Amino acid sequence: MEKDFDQMNYYEMLDIHPNASAMEIRSAYNSALQMYQPDSLVSYSFFSREERNKILVHLEKAYLTLINEAQRAQYDSELNPEGIRIDTGKGAAAKKPVNIFDINRQKFSSAARKNNNAELKTKIAENKKIAEILSKQDIRGSDFCAIRNELGIAIETIHQETKIRLEYLHYIEEDKSEKLPAAVFLKGFIKAYLKSLCIEPADEISTRYMSSMTSQKLT
Repeated sequence: MEKDFDQMNYYEMLDIHPNASAMEIRSAYNSALQMYQPDSLVSYSFFSREERNKILVHLEKAYLTLINEAQRAQYDSELNPEGIRIDTGKGAAAKKPVNIFDINRQKFSSAARKNNNAELKTKIAENKKIAEILSKQDIRGSDFCAIRNELGIAIETIHQETKIRLEYLHYIEEDKSEKLPAAVFLKGFIKAYLKSLCIEPADEISTRYMSSMTSQKLT
């Protein structure tokens, strides 16, 4: 599992390459602002107001540092002792950063899924396998995959509803902890995943999942 947001360097926070141009820095910052505003559909169910404010403070500090040539040069020199490679922009073109959210996807019809909520809740209440899984203290992504399959919901449906990138959903279900995003994002992803399946209580179950992931990482 990757480090928490406040432990990332400024390039990681803005999801840009170290040789990004000023235009790319501004674009990344503006995209991040839209993503973490309180009225953003993407972050509404993922983060509390306190979490969003904390992220916005870090993003602003990162932007103001990197957009200023002198401050950026000083910051880059401070990163080098930590073993962070700062590219000069020469050689191969920088790989375009990929957002952890797929916010450009076509909106999925929430009305159609809303009509199925009652049916989903009935299935969950009557399914012994799901009840057994949810009663476990140590719950993993593979357990979520089993629940989803029991409910007959395609992973693409969750992708369309939550706007979480499909590869991250696969990483969650396959318990590929080394490829998962930072904890500040991951917990929100799990809550959104659970709510998409009408699994409650999402907060408590997501907390159990995060504890299991922490334990897995330490073993």
